[in-house]
Amino acid sequence: METRYGAVVGSQSVLHVANDSWVTVAQAARDDGFVQLSDLTAVDYLSYNADRDLPDGIEPQRFEVAATLLNHDSGERIRMRTQVNGDSPQVATLFDVWPGVETLEREVFDMFGIDFVGHPDMTRILMPEDWNGHPLRKDYDVGAIPVQFKAASNER
Repeated sequence: METRYGAVVGSQSVLHVANDSWVTVAQAARDDGFVQLSDLTAVDYLSYNADRDLPDGIEPQRFEVAATLLNHDSGERIRMRTQVNGDSPQVATLFDVWPGVETLEREVFDMFGIDFVGHPDMTRILMPEDWNGHPLRKDYDVGAIPVQFKAASNER
């Protein structure tokens, strides 16, 4: 089933957008009644080997940014998805379209290292400013933190 915005998956339309058209398509959707951006997140496909079921003309990249848009009048949902290159992970900010996306874009930056070009404050929001790396990337070293118990004794 097709709609104006792409294939219907479940109860929402999925729209695959070229990275360089991200803001233009978002503005058109907002002007068409999708006044709320309820969610924005990313996925790292570094080690994903299965078919990603992308439409013709959309080349898979390491990262994908997805935004969920709501139309309160019609009850429709749109999931906008765009592919983001792993070598230079960046996409334009949606801040001028939906100012409430400011913290969501900062979270994606903090956890995945995807830069939202034009964002007013592209700084970490969850991790300390001096933190190295981006914890939700598939190549992030998990590491370990030693746990010490006060009541435990190391004596044998």
